Amino acid sequence: MSKLYFEDFHAGQVIELGTYTIGEEEIIAFAQQFDPQPFHVDHEAAKDSIFGGLVASGWHTCALLMKALVSGLLVRSESLGSPGVDELRWIKPVRPGDTLRMRMTVIETIPSKSKPDRGVLRSEYETFNQHGELVMRMKTLGMFGRRPAA
Repeated sequence: MSKLYFEDFHAGQVIELGTYTIGEEEIIAFAQQFDPQPFHVDHEAAKDSIFGGLVASGWHTCALLMKALVSGLLVRSESLGSPGVDELRWIKPVRPGDTLRMRMTVIETIPSKSKPDRGVLRSEYETFNQHGELVMRMKTLGMFGRRPAA
């Protein structure tokens, strides 16, 4: 597979990033280290929470999306990193056993005016559960190198 450069992307392009089934043990382990709120780490406390049971940290869902983005796209592209996230929404809880499907939609391609060797993609990332329900949406900017002159 050939390397992807800025020129290989266009507005409206959808890139499927793969699926991942999240387990209960990993939800608890991630939360114990990074987001130890009771509804992420304690079954009994989670039952009495607004979620009615154990749920993954939203940051865990973000990390899973990032992993899918790297393995599904960035490792085969001329990625130059990202200046940040414009919007992040956790829409529905992610529960143990959920199979998440992640995708990227290119909103806009912006050639750099000051650095002609690169461009910026404005993209939307969506994560769905096995029922097709949207659980997370994120909008970001990503920098990609331009194809070198032949």
